[in-house]
Amino acid sequence: MEYEFLRNSMTGTFLARFSMEHAIMGLWFSEVLADDKAFYVEIGQTIVQLQANQITNKVFVGKSLSVELDNEQVRVFANEIDMDQEIEHDMGLSLYTSESEAFCGLEDFYEVLLSWRRFIDEKH
Repeated sequence: MEYEFLRNSMTGTFLARFSMEHAIMGLWFSEVLADDKAFYVEIGQTIVQLQANQITNKVFVGKSLSVELDNEQVRVFANEIDMDQEIEHDMGLSLYTSESEAFCGLEDFYEVLLSWRRFIDEKH
């Protein structure tokens, strides 16, 4: 899973770009998690609970994108997708049905989450 983080110097917004098969994760980080420290802490605590087998799964439902975590993997997905529908997002990116979900390992997701927070903290 390849990714990079950017900051728009004009607007101050943060952007996460992921490889094509994980593009929806970039949208989730950029649009849903963004700079929300409370949500970041909640996601991080959930991962710690999953790793300690205190819980078996958790779903965070957003307006258009959601994330589902379990002991082994993370799934980021669009909430409502019709076949062959194109979804437009604020950043001018779009997703087609085949790109409406992505999976990665829990540990990989946790590493990206920590990197995202470090990036935001460094750029403020």
